[in-house]
Amino acid sequence: MAFLYLMLAIVCELIGTSLLKASEGFSKLIPTLGLLVSFTLAFFFLSLSLKTIPLNLAYAIWSGLGTVATVIISILIWQEKVNVASIAGIALIIIGVIVLNLYGPGHSQSADKDYSVNEISSSFKQTDTQ
Repeated sequence: MAFLYLMLAIVCELIGTSLLKASEGFSKLIPTLGLLVSFTLAFFFLSLSLKTIPLNLAYAIWSGLGTVATVIISILIWQEKVNVASIAGIALIIIGVIVLNLYGPGHSQSADKDYSVNEISSSFKQTDTQ
């Protein structure tokens, strides 16, 4: 269910982003109201997904898929142009999301141990002094 909430958050964010463009700097009332509702729902569904999915994984998926889908929407709906650098950047985002899904939180032995803030900060201090 958490991944369904995450997908709903992404869809709402995509709608909100498109309405942000359509609002023309908040000068059009209907798109402005629509984007406020869309972004509110996006954060609501993202918060529900975070009850189960680790933040770094959820945000990587949300921002990665959102970025890729936004580029596709901007090309198809808004007739914006894309170049080789944009395509390379999108490919790197997709690769990053795949790596996080395969090897991120919950996929290693360190995911089984809870770390306190003091343990983490002391490990950084030990690294700095060496």
